[in-house]
Amino acid sequence: MRVTDAREFGRVAVVMGGRSAEREVSLNSGRNVLDALRARGVDAHAVDGIPALLDALRAGHYARVFNILHGQHGGGEDGVLQGALESLHVPYTGSGVLGSALSMDKVRTKQVWIAEGLPTPRFVALRKGAAAGKVDVHAAAAKLGLPVIVKPACEGSSVGVTRVFRDADLDAAAELAARYPGDLLVEQMIEGDELTVAVLGREVLPSIRIVPKGAFYDYHAKYVAEDTQYLCPGLEGAAEAELRALALAAFDAVGCSGWGRVDVMRDREGRNFLLEVNTAPGMTSHSLVPKAAGTVGIGFEELCWRVLETSFDRESATGAPAGSAT
Repeated sequence: MRVTDAREFGRVAVVMGGRSAEREVSLNSGRNVLDALRARGVDAHAVDGIPALLDALRAGHYARVFNILHGQHGGGEDGVLQGALESLHVPYTGSGVLGSALSMDKVRTKQVWIAEGLPTPRFVALRKGAAAGKVDVHAAAAKLGLPVIVKPACEGSSVGVTRVFRDADLDAAAELAARYPGDLLVEQMIEGDELTVAVLGREVLPSIRIVPKGAFYDYHAKYVAEDTQYLCPGLEGAAEAELRALALAAFDAVGCSGWGRVDVMRDREGRNFLLEVNTAPGMTSHSLVPKAAGTVGIGFEELCWRVLETSFDRESATGAPAGSAT
């Protein structure tokens, strides 16, 4: 649904922060979204975390929610917040319960993609207790063949991720990943180009090829470094069209909707491998969705407006009247 009058949104809660490992990134994203919506005349207000949001919603203070929380366990990106909002009949941005919960779990996401015949790197999932014994991580690496990626199965923003080239480094990688909730994932490392594709409604934006100054696109390269290169579109012609089609298929396969970002590795032979879906992508000065949108003439304020518009797709599902708030 396209909205022409900011008053149609009603009073909007921009929920940010929370208590996940990605809190600081979420606060940064949220401040940017809040400023952009207000600049367009939206009656938008910052809310920090899920408990404060739910209290305000039960009191009838907001008509809808722009969710820019990142991560799980209080991060608002794992389906828990989405379920609460559904129960309160409050429309919100981003994927629903299923898409959010499934995409947060990289193992289950990959299992769905494999069932659908979509390409993703080979992997071994490790239960936290087993990985803590440091035996299974070596067996997993032997099965996949070095180099591998060791990471938490349910975190984002490259939190807890290690690239492992030597068997001697596996234990430290497993210990780092085990600091975070959930299972561990040992994944075949695809050597090549890292690309990402944003989805806005049903529009697939141009891909971005990420060229970090360092060895790979880690947390520092994502949010701190000023020397990471972003090439958009990342590919050309038929290769770009193929990548965008794959991203949309991957997005749909795991039940995502509204907006999001699909991360992909492309090997030296030109084969694409799906990594993960981000259902509440970052909106910082370094973030990728705004960069992709900008290349097709969608400025940051317009991007935030269009993301907020997707909340109307949930209007009938939640049974909430548009613009209702006190």
